[in-house]
Amino acid sequence: MRTRVAGELHPDQVGLDRHGLTPRAARNPEIEERHMRTGIIGTGRIGTVLARILVAAGHEVVLANARGPQTLGPLVAELGPAASAAHPLKAAGQAELLVLMVPFDSVRGLLQPHVVQDKVLVDATNAFSGPGAPADLGGRGSSDLVAEWYPGAQVVKSLNTMHFETLAVAGTAAGERLAHFTAGDDGKAKEIVAGIITDLGFAPVDTGPLHSGGILQQPGGPLFNRPLTEAQALAWISH
Repeated sequence: MRTRVAGELHPDQVGLDRHGLTPRAARNPEIEERHMRTGIIGTGRIGTVLARILVAAGHEVVLANARGPQTLGPLVAELGPAASAAHPLKAAGQAELLVLMVPFDSVRGLLQPHVVQDKVLVDATNAFSGPGAPADLGGRGSSDLVAEWYPGAQVVKSLNTMHFETLAVAGTAAGERLAHFTAGDDGKAKEIVAGIITDLGFAPVDTGPLHSGGILQQPGGPLFNRPLTEAQALAWISH
């Protein structure tokens, strides 16, 4: 039987696939140029959805959680040869881009700063003090703290504003795409994250520097859990 190339759409992928995911667009040649191994630390509902759509878009993933790689066997088997599992420190070392999808309270001390030195670190965490209650961080953005804890990393706040069910099904044609926001102080890092967002079938929208943009995106901010099309998001940002 012929091995399917990563990112190639299977003929059976019409309408929703077996996970309820809409098929992503046919592979863009530009994907190969920016292809990198993405580490996902945290494999709850949204981390699992992200892993599935990254693999569907032709990317490699290395997964990690607090319970150990042996608990990720079924998910790795489902995702196929583009996926692997490791302990968080090892996953961070293997990945070229790292996404944090763990509870915010566990971020500090989760990794060793030298492991993420000069790497793009996507902070997709959300700081809550209780169910639905944004944490009081004294006017600081949660991503400001992540950047303080991991000073050598290129921190980008992104992939934190969308509910996992929306993330699973919302990727669609350009012009109608929902926005994923990016905030950060390193322009190249934001470009890399924007490319990943585009591959996933969404529109990257820059909210500015890590502090001011991150506050817009975090719980309690005006962009948190607010699905906007690219046009709506750009109109909001321009005002």
